[in-house]
Amino acid sequence: MRIEGGRAGEVRLHRIRAAFEALGGRARLTAWWNGAAADRLLDARHARLVESALRILARRGFVTASEVTFADYGERGSIDVLALHETERMAVVGEVKASIGSLEETNRVLDVKVRLGAKIVRSRFGVLPQAVARVLFLPEDRTIRRLIAAHSATMRAIYPADSRQFRAWLRDPVQPISAIWFLSEVARGDRL
Repeated sequence: MRIEGGRAGEVRLHRIRAAFEALGGRARLTAWWNGAAADRLLDARHARLVESALRILARRGFVTASEVTFADYGERGSIDVLALHETERMAVVGEVKASIGSLEETNRVLDVKVRLGAKIVRSRFGVLPQAVARVLFLPEDRTIRRLIAAHSATMRAIYPADSRQFRAWLRDPVQPISAIWFLSEVARGDRL
């Protein structure tokens, strides 16, 4: 009754969800902060990181694409940053995370994309790469750095190279690399 009467704020969230599910619907809670939905704010940060990564890769001689979708049998998704250094035939499959909810999910999803990377690069750029580099692009953020540090054994096993090593690799991308790149969100004049 309270939901129908416009007083849903007086009802526990699980009861609201149950009421909507009984009708075949879904209730969703949206957080607002500074006048915008929190997911839009995260999306804007994500977009800035993608933009910076693409600009830097392009300056280093890579052809780039973003939000490249794929469907390979049961595996579907999109790659945030896809790049190819045509001279060296080295591809980059990058996952951009403005925030991290689940390290397991982040790493698992990126693993699928890297595994399918050569096929996706050939489809997108018409070149079969010699190898595929795995890069997790993260914002320069103390909270995210602490999270990565708290799981350093796991993350180093998957991404043995750090930001400094990845920047060096960009100058000479002849071997595949697996790296975490903490990237500043720079509006103009992206720097290495």
